Amino acid sequence: MRVITGSAKGQKLKSFDGLDTRPTTDKVKGAMFSIIQGYVEESCVLDLFAGSGALGIEALSRGAKFCDFVEQKRAIMKIVEENLEKTRMANFSLYTQPAQSYLSSCNKKYDLVFLDPPYGSGLCNMSLNLLKSRNLLNEGAIIVCETYKNEEIDMLFPIYRQALYGTIKVTVLKNI
Repeated sequence: MRVITGSAKGQKLKSFDGLDTRPTTDKVKGAMFSIIQGYVEESCVLDLFAGSGALGIEALSRGAKFCDFVEQKRAIMKIVEENLEKTRMANFSLYTQPAQSYLSSCNKKYDLVFLDPPYGSGLCNMSLNLLKSRNLLNEGAIIVCETYKNEEIDMLFPIYRQALYGTIKVTVLKNI
């Protein structure tokens, strides 16, 4: 797993060994960023269910204004910290808490949100509901959901693009 392009291009990122994380492959990450390339620069980003932090770090490397990383487990957040240090990223905040707690108390608005929760957990839909009900998105914001191919997503926002990569479905939603 590495940073694909931008200021940290080519930097290898650590991931957490175990069943708690499922790093987004470089192929899927490259496809995601190809779809959203016009929405990254100068954006305010939320990397919910951050895992290794690869998606938020890729956004920062490509010129995002800042990124909030949210990860429930401290041991996994340590990997995010190490990856941010290694890539020399700035303009970020780290939150070690459950996604629902973060979204329920959040008072920020985002332009780009990455949702890559454990497959089949229902956390993608819970997050979409909270993003909508708490008005946490700027107009025109993009939400990138990575799920198992058969997982249903609540259509609270219009689909901008959707693609399958083997067993992985990437759904890009837009807040209009």
